[in-house]
Amino acid sequence: MTTTAASFDARTDDVLRKLEETGQYKTLQTIDGPMDATIRLRDPDGGVREVLCFCSNNYLGLANDPRVVEAGIEGLRKFGAGTASVRFICGTFSPHEAIEHTIASYMGTEASYTFVSCWTANEAIYPTFAEPGDILISDELNHACIIDGIRLAAVIKKGVKKTVYKHADYADLRAKLVAAAEDPEVTGQIWVVTDGVFSMEGDIADLPAIRGLCDEFNAMLVVDDSHGHGVMGRTGRGTHEHFGMMGAGPSGGSASGNDIGEVDFFTGTLGKALGGGAGGFVAGTSRGIELLIQRGRPTLFSNALPATIACSANKAIEILMDEPERVEKLRTNVDLARSKIRAAGFDVLDSPTAICPIIVGDTAEAIRMSKRLLELGVFVIGFGYPVVPEGAARLRIQMSAAHEPSHIDALVDALKKL
Repeated sequence: MTTTAASFDARTDDVLRKLEETGQYKTLQTIDGPMDATIRLRDPDGGVREVLCFCSNNYLGLANDPRVVEAGIEGLRKFGAGTASVRFICGTFSPHEAIEHTIASYMGTEASYTFVSCWTANEAIYPTFAEPGDILISDELNHACIIDGIRLAAVIKKGVKKTVYKHADYADLRAKLVAAAEDPEVTGQIWVVTDGVFSMEGDIADLPAIRGLCDEFNAMLVVDDSHGHGVMGRTGRGTHEHFGMMGAGPSGGSASGNDIGEVDFFTGTLGKALGGGAGGFVAGTSRGIELLIQRGRPTLFSNALPATIACSANKAIEILMDEPERVEKLRTNVDLARSKIRAAGFDVLDSPTAICPIIVGDTAEAIRMSKRLLELGVFVIGFGYPVVPEGAARLRIQMSAAHEPSHIDALVDALKKL
């Protein structure tokens, strides 16, 4: 077969070569053991060494909690390795009912529904909910799964419009809402979509301001709080709790409507603070969840969340609700880390979130710094394009309730050596 410059093999080789030449090539690091504050990392020569982990989403330290692990094992014994079916055929098991009730109670909504990941939850909600004549208005720094879910909605349903407002710029959001209200092609629902905690910036959306604008323009608000679960709010329920915007929950009332103080729908993950296994969810009104069950393609055509994950995540949320001191310890660690990183001469965003990005600028430099930190026994990833925009590469430091002050001191000492 003749290989041309336009062939897949040739152009792929060219991309990979350029990544290596510019220092942007990503190397997968293999962990030989559970996720925790310290992990066993495999070296290129096959050896294993212990390093401090400051790049995990294990915000509450629950990924290796014995109770969470045992709940998953018991779920595996009782319900088997997989569901072997989509939900509407024979893939709905009792652990799905349990975790979905727990999530709704935790989030303060009428109902919830699980997916195999938050990515598929975001692939489900926008193409299912949006109809021709609707418009989806999204923060420019929303996670890639939100962006792709909105794009998918516009492709699948011709006549669904989409637009973007400048990050956390609510004057620009207002302008986009005004334009939508005056657009003769927008005849249906206006949707505003935002992350609660922005994963690369570590900042938070001003949900009360956004809710106020939504009420003014009769728009519905969707919040992805994947990095807010277990982190934000007094009891770790999320960014909406941080702002005093909890709904009534499954026992009564509604987490929808347009009353100030509520979010219409959430997307979220079980794969970070809430056990760290896998899985995602949509939480909101019973009406909306029922529509997802009936029409959401990622649930109609893909297997259900494994029961073992549902069991372990359910236990993780129970522990979070029973042990609010975990959230307090995380908050203490975050404050300590930010102050010490700043004292070491680095500029880190002032935020209540567990994400502490140090902006570097150049992707190759961020990757070089990350490699040097790993040599010093500290695992921190350097993020560059296409994960973040060109010129905005960074070291993203992530804190956990599992970290101790000695771990934070070791992190700062390594940073100083850069």
